Amino acid sequence: MTTSTATTSTATTSAAATTSAAAPTTTSPTATPLAAADGPRGRRHLLSSADLSLDQVRAILDTAAEMHGVQRREVKKLPTLRGRTVVNLFFEDSTRTRSSFEIAGKWLSADVINISGKGSSTSKGESLRDTVLTVAAMGVDALVIRHHASGAAHQVSQWVDAHVINAGDGMHEHPTQALLDAYTMERRLGSLEGRHVLIVGDLTHSRVVRSNLITLKTLGARITLVAPPTLMPSGITAWARAEGFDLTHDFDAVLPSADAVMMLRVQRERMSGGFFPTAREYTVGYGLTRPRLDTLVAANPDVVICHPGPMNRGLEIGADAADAAQSLILDQVSAGVAVRMSVLYHLLSGNDDQRRVPRSAWADTSEGRARPAAPRSAGASTAEEGTA
Repeated sequence: MTTSTATTSTATTSAAATTSAAAPTTTSPTATPLAAADGPRGRRHLLSSADLSLDQVRAILDTAAEMHGVQRREVKKLPTLRGRTVVNLFFEDSTRTRSSFEIAGKWLSADVINISGKGSSTSKGESLRDTVLTVAAMGVDALVIRHHASGAAHQVSQWVDAHVINAGDGMHEHPTQALLDAYTMERRLGSLEGRHVLIVGDLTHSRVVRSNLITLKTLGARITLVAPPTLMPSGITAWARAEGFDLTHDFDAVLPSADAVMMLRVQRERMSGGFFPTAREYTVGYGLTRPRLDTLVAANPDVVICHPGPMNRGLEIGADAADAAQSLILDQVSAGVAVRMSVLYHLLSGNDDQRRVPRSAWADTSEGRARPAAPRSAGASTAEEGTA
């Protein structure tokens, strides 16, 4: 069971990775934010949240804030990645992640192709290696991969020359989900420095919790993991001591101190035993029910509620909480497109100035289309008003 992060220099072939690595730093002011995630073939990848330093996370989130304006425009297109080809290679079911990566690529004018495991030659017995080498041989620029095996994305990055983005590998990590969660919370709460974030639910089978621990700690948040003993990952106590986050089995005790509560889905498809007696007992102990929502809001009216989706309504989260004014669940979905646009931009645009579009052209205009603005003075902020 994964109890820490794996870096791109370590081949993670199972969820048993136990080494936590420090995030790399940007090597120069002109380096692109993901340049430190270079693989052995000299390509930049996003395989783990541990690949990103604070400056790199901030650069991605700041760019996402500017990209978010595209969603409000009549013509949702930027020419930034024209001529680039992105392949979404998903070996597990997905609605939010796959759709948002597809939209993100298309809004940046890339050519996007979707391949699912059920419709590929893997269903005929072809290996993962042969499948990705076949796709890469067609000259694609990036592979966005989701796979049921932990470490699959890292392994793929060793085989191909294309950029590789981890869209979820087994029970290991999901770095773009953590980025969009942080982005969504910051838009409502402001800086996450010192904010108390509860992550509640099925920690054992979650790849989201691992990436969020790394990203939220990078941004200065204080994190408490909440779960029944049977859903606490093996070795989590030692990891918590080493990384400085808290653990508890008592949801109600920590609820009033929360600035944000992230509920995790109970992943019954990954469970092969009795992790809790009944669904009703799980909800009573660890569900965000109406009484808990009332307690939460009474203690902190500005609290926010997140869920990476899909939700099991009535199990880990009640309808009252999912649809409350404090809920950011649909905001997370919207943010997913902007954050993944930012990741694709930073990975694929490189240092080629001919491919770059001035950031002043990304913001919304009254005509609903991009239009370059007057040049900014040196050192001026590129963030558009009202997008942070």
